[in-house]
Amino acid sequence: MTPAHILVIYYSAYGHVFRMAQAAAEGASEAGCRVRVVRIPEMESEKNRRVYLDKRGRSGPFPSGLDERFKPEARFKMYETALEWQKDIPIATNDDLRRADGILWGFPTYYGMMPSQVKLFLEFAGELCSQGALEGKPAGFFTSAGSIHTGHEATLLTSMVPLFHFGMIMVGLPYTENPEYLTGEAIGCSPYGASTLAGPDSSLTPDPRELLMARRLGRRVANVAAALKASGFIRHPD
Repeated sequence: MTPAHILVIYYSAYGHVFRMAQAAAEGASEAGCRVRVVRIPEMESEKNRRVYLDKRGRSGPFPSGLDERFKPEARFKMYETALEWQKDIPIATNDDLRRADGILWGFPTYYGMMPSQVKLFLEFAGELCSQGALEGKPAGFFTSAGSIHTGHEATLLTSMVPLFHFGMIMVGLPYTENPEYLTGEAIGCSPYGASTLAGPDSSLTPDPRELLMARRLGRRVANVAAALKASGFIRHPD
């Protein structure tokens, strides 16, 4: 039997999720699976998307205090740098999802949910839902958030909902394999999936422990996919 095929599909604005995707892909590869990494593209330019609107709908600088905390100009430069890092990563298609035996999904936290880029991609993948093309395939999730308090666990949980409609089987990060997140320190990851804290201004880089747990998640999803494929449980509709 051919090795299980694992897809790592992600959207990353500032590079944090890209780094986590690389770690997850390494873990899946360690499990002996074939791995493909693809990205969900941007919908519009970051410069347009990050304009602040006041209560009257007028564009302008961030309110007093927020400019210093969020550093929009520095973030825009980081955004451009991250685009350069990812320029050779292929764009995701429905066929990528169809061919996979297991899928790792990665994206930043926007208001405790997946960003619109990912939601739109899923909506255009609706044919796969009606065909049952993802049914029985394991799914794992990784995300990034500005801080420990800005919704990374909510994003992991809410992002499972649409994938249940596709018939996927959710895979998390159990305590016994990930003692690193049983700490009082401000690091990401939880039983629901892997996460990294980017900082309010997105200036942080993923902690080695966060990358390690993303790697374990990749390996875990790959092992589940391989077992399900060997059992004949995963099917690939024509």
